[in-house]
Amino acid sequence: QLQLVESGGGLVQPGGSLRLSCATSGRGLHDYGVGWFRQAPGKEREPLACISSSGASTNYADSVKGRFTISRDNAKNMMYLQMNSLKPEDTAVYYCAADLTGLSTLVGSLYDYWGQGTQVTVSS
Repeated sequence: QLQLVESGGGLVQPGGSLRLSCATSGRGLHDYGVGWFRQAPGKEREPLACISSSGASTNYADSVKGRFTISRDNAKNMMYLQMNSLKPEDTAVYYCAADLTGLSTLVGSLYDYWGQGTQVTVSS
């Protein structure tokens, strides 16, 4: 079992930045591929970014490529999402997730464990 807890969400102005963190516990994060997803009201869950268990491979959705950066610190059992140049359409609940295959995948159905989410609101 792996538990995930997101933090770092909040209200930010358009063009601003936020760094989301995801603390994990229960098992060593080094076994898992991890990813970030979001869901806005009335919309389906959207994959954003993922990183393999070793950190060697990353993938990004086109909607965030060049603005968001995923990273991980296996020694601290932490993962992060640095979000820059935020737009109002980035407003959503953001979730971290972990995948036992260890791969870097944007396919949400492959993830085994999910956090409870953190709200990000981009508004002036």
